[in-house]
Amino acid sequence: MARHVVNDIAVHQAVGVIYGMAGLGKTFAVRTTVAALPPVGKRKVPVCAISFPSRPTMRLVADLLLQELSGHQPSRNNNRFTLTGALVKELARQPRLLVVDEAQRLSEECIDLLRYLHDHDETRFGLLYVGGNGCWEVLKSQPMLRSRIWRRQEFTALPPDEVPTVMRGYHPMYADADDDLLSYVDERFAHGIWRNWALFSSTAALLAQRTGRTRIDMEIVNNTFALHGGDDG
Repeated sequence: MARHVVNDIAVHQAVGVIYGMAGLGKTFAVRTTVAALPPVGKRKVPVCAISFPSRPTMRLVADLLLQELSGHQPSRNNNRFTLTGALVKELARQPRLLVVDEAQRLSEECIDLLRYLHDHDETRFGLLYVGGNGCWEVLKSQPMLRSRIWRRQEFTALPPDEVPTVMRGYHPMYADADDDLLSYVDERFAHGIWRNWALFSSTAALLAQRTGRTRIDMEIVNNTFALHGGDDG
């Protein structure tokens, strides 16, 4: 679904949001999809991706965005009106996709700036917000933005009954593993979170390689748990 959201936002220059708790693969999914965006007409869609430290100011957002678009550090002497005018000029040059990561950190003033830029008659870009815990709550609290969001997808933890099938396609060492073993790893360690599965898999694969095995077993599982400080069960 992330592919459809990103493609729709890029092609139609609309506003969208992808959100969910940390570790569910949002950023990876967006980066992978963005890298594979099909061309619009004969042109590949340029992508500008930005993220911020905790609670950025409107000035920081404007400076960082202008630097990413123009390739130059904005002058510290520019006031907000000069910066906004320069951003409109850059965003009017060609159609593009703007990806704003860690969107839950944005203040109302920052959100208003991005909304203004997207609404401007001269600009031509899709605007995709990506964020973790609290992202949707932050964005939907702004009525003028909420009404403009055309695509919305929430990432959730992998359901337990889907874990065995999905993991067999994720790594070859899981291909012949029993359902019960994969479910055990998920219940005790991963909890349906992709980041946890990636951590477990990297260590388990290393242990399997060291012992000349091509699939996981309970010994590898327990040793992997031990190297990560024990399971969480």
